[in-house]
Amino acid sequence: MKKRHLLFFLSLACLTSASAQQMVLKKGEIMDSIPVQDSIPSSYSLYLPSGFSTEREWPLLVVFDMNGKERQALSMFVGPAETEGYVLAAPKIKDTVSLTSNMVATNNVLEDIVNLLPIQRERIYTAGASGGGRFANLVPIFIKGVKGTISMGASLTNTDLLNVRQPFHFIGMVSKNDYNYTTMLEDEKILDRYKFPNQVLLHNGKSAWPEVEYLQKGLQLFTLAAMGRNLIPKDSIYIEKAFQEDVAKMNRLKNSGQLIWAEQYLGEMMSMYGAHKNLDSLREVQKELRRDKQFRAMRRSENAAFSKEILLKENYQYDMEEDVFAHNFKNLGWWNYQMTEIDKFIKGSNIHEQEMGHRLVGFLNALAEDNISLVSSGEMIDEDALAFLYMLKTILEPDNFEYYLKTISLGAKNEDFGTALFYLEEAFKKGFKDKEKLYSLENTALLRITPEFNKLVKEYLKDARYNIIEQ
Repeated sequence: MKKRHLLFFLSLACLTSASAQQMVLKKGEIMDSIPVQDSIPSSYSLYLPSGFSTEREWPLLVVFDMNGKERQALSMFVGPAETEGYVLAAPKIKDTVSLTSNMVATNNVLEDIVNLLPIQRERIYTAGASGGGRFANLVPIFIKGVKGTISMGASLTNTDLLNVRQPFHFIGMVSKNDYNYTTMLEDEKILDRYKFPNQVLLHNGKSAWPEVEYLQKGLQLFTLAAMGRNLIPKDSIYIEKAFQEDVAKMNRLKNSGQLIWAEQYLGEMMSMYGAHKNLDSLREVQKELRRDKQFRAMRRSENAAFSKEILLKENYQYDMEEDVFAHNFKNLGWWNYQMTEIDKFIKGSNIHEQEMGHRLVGFLNALAEDNISLVSSGEMIDEDALAFLYMLKTILEPDNFEYYLKTISLGAKNEDFGTALFYLEEAFKKGFKDKEKLYSLENTALLRITPEFNKLVKEYLKDARYNIIEQ
């Protein structure tokens, strides 16, 4: 059956271990668990835009999520894919699997899609947020033929792996409150030096995922770049519409007093439209903005915050490594004090120090989680180091009950009921109310029948499962 004859849906025979099945690939809806037959079993979700036709080739965006939520991640791009005309796919991969296995599975999914659908091979891209973003920006390095990536809330995973003979288009999306912000600005300088096409788009979101308009902008940038490289015909109306939208955005930033952001966006526009338009007028606007006294004062203030941030990060990294190695539980009070100092930045009047404060909180949490992963992956797990890190996480992220429960479980395992009860009450004080999760917590069978445990449960949750009578 030839692809050009498939007008409204595609069907293919998929062999399974039991029997042959026929699967229908529909347009305009997400299809889950499409199998890939290979020595390493894998599957993926797929989305064909409602205007999909086999009469032309389509660009492909492969979306990654490392926590088993690939369908949800793909769904974020459905609206932009409809508007911009992209096929979407999301391989099923996990961060508990090795990088090599995940990369092989991704390559197998790409081969399967390219063999099945009319994909334009010079227009295959990746996207992801946080851990998915870090994996997404590795794919163009390890898999030839992938031409670009949208990396949200994730800086380049390893700049040492960049190959000047294998460039790809990097689109970073990050909030100025995200600890990846400063690293991504440094990555941009490296990419410029290597002559990789790149843009970094800033947003005000509180998570790694920006608003949907940014996702559409990412696909639009890939399309503009493809027109600039003559991979697809130039559409002057499309280019002018996109340009005017960006000019309007830059003016909104200027008029709202966000001068640093406006100047940064002007720089990104130069790379967006350099192949399409004369940009002398934009360069004049940028020069004028850089001479503005208010802009220069803002730049000095931000640079001062950057310098302070570098020193604090270096100190935090050294101190955490020392405390983990020495099991320095006595230093938890010092870490609590550091969080109060960071909170002063966040609540202060200097906007750049406010942003720095948020970045420092994100950095410390990521650093602690990296240390937890490192300690947990050892052949002989250092439970004292793990206990310190779990306790530290309750200071760094006091509203995340996961680490209170981990501390309780580990304390109970080692019959340190005093520590377990202390963190149980701290969790209750913060609002923890999930009785089922508490009673199913690993290693706590002996703890749960103590009078102290049941007294706390009765006090905060009104009803203890056991009625312990003290003699």
